[in-house]
Amino acid sequence: MAAADGLAFHEFEEATNLLAETPDAATTSKSDQLTPKGHVVVAVGSGGSYGVEEEVEEEGDKTALLQEEKPQPGFWTFSYYQSFFDVDTSQVLDRIKGSLLPWPGHNFVRHHLRNRPDLYGPFWICATLAFVLAVTGNLTLVLAQRRDPSVHYSPQFHKVTVAGITIYCYAWLVPLALWGFLRWRKGIRERMGPYTFLETVCIYGYSLFVFIPTVVLWLIPVPWLQWLFGALALTLSAAGLVFTLWPVVREDTRLVAAVLLSTVVVLHALLAMGCKLYFFQPLPPEHIAPPSQATSLPPNILLTPTMTRSMATS
Repeated sequence: MAAADGLAFHEFEEATNLLAETPDAATTSKSDQLTPKGHVVVAVGSGGSYGVEEEVEEEGDKTALLQEEKPQPGFWTFSYYQSFFDVDTSQVLDRIKGSLLPWPGHNFVRHHLRNRPDLYGPFWICATLAFVLAVTGNLTLVLAQRRDPSVHYSPQFHKVTVAGITIYCYAWLVPLALWGFLRWRKGIRERMGPYTFLETVCIYGYSLFVFIPTVVLWLIPVPWLQWLFGALALTLSAAGLVFTLWPVVREDTRLVAAVLLSTVVVLHALLAMGCKLYFFQPLPPEHIAPPSQATSLPPNILLTPTMTRSMATS
C-alpha cells in the first residue's frame, strides 16, 4: 500500500517538474488514452449533477412533451387558418417571381412553396385582380366618352361584384375539381403523388398575378395590342400551370395526361377571354346617345300650310 502511494506521488512530482520546465506542454493520463474517440466524458460533480449531454436530453424531452400536450386547433377556429397566412414579404415576392418566369423542369411547388403553401398571396392577388378589372372596365368607358361626346357613360358598380365572384370562384372551384380528380386517379395509379388542396390553390392563385399588369395595359385603345398582351399573359400563366402539374400527371396514361392539361389550358384561356370581352367590350347601343330630333309641337296648335310645307321640306 505504501509502495503504491509512493509511486503515485512520484508520478505527480515528475509531472510537476515537467510542467515547470515547459509551461506550454499538455499532460495526458492513461484514462484519457483509454477513452474512445468520438465519445464525450461526462464529469460528475460533488453536487451529483451530470454534464451538458444530459441537460440537452432533458430539454428535448420537455419540448417533445409540450408539443404532445399542445392540442391541435379545429378547422372552425381562427388559429387553424392563421398558419396559412404566416408568410413574409420576401416569400410572397419569390413566389410571384416564380409564377412569372416559368421554364421546363422548374417545379413551382418544389422550388418555391417547399411544403409551406399559403393563402395570403392567392387571396390578395385575386382581390387585386377583381378590383383592377372593375376599375379599368369603367375607365375604358370614360376614355371612350372623351374621344366621342355622343357616348353616354354611367358608373357600372356591378362590375366589381361580377369580377370578384368570377375570380374567386375560378381560383377555388377549379383547383378543388383538379385536386379531387388527381386524388381519384391516385387510387387507380398508385405511383401518382398529387399535391394537397392548399398547394393546388396556391398554384392557381399565383398564376393569376400576371393578369394584373395585363389588365392595366388593356386601357390602351388599340384592339390588336390588347389581344397581344392577353396572349402573352395567357402563355406565361398557362405554362406555369403545365410545368407544375406535369410531374404529377406524367405517371398517368398519355391520354389522361393530355386531356387534363388541355382542360387546364382551355379553362385558363376562357377566363382570360371572358374578362377581355366582358369588361372591355364595345359600347352597346343603349349607351350611345341618339341624335337630336325635331321638337314636336303640342296637339292643340294648328299648323298653317306654310308651316306644313316647311316641315315637309326639312
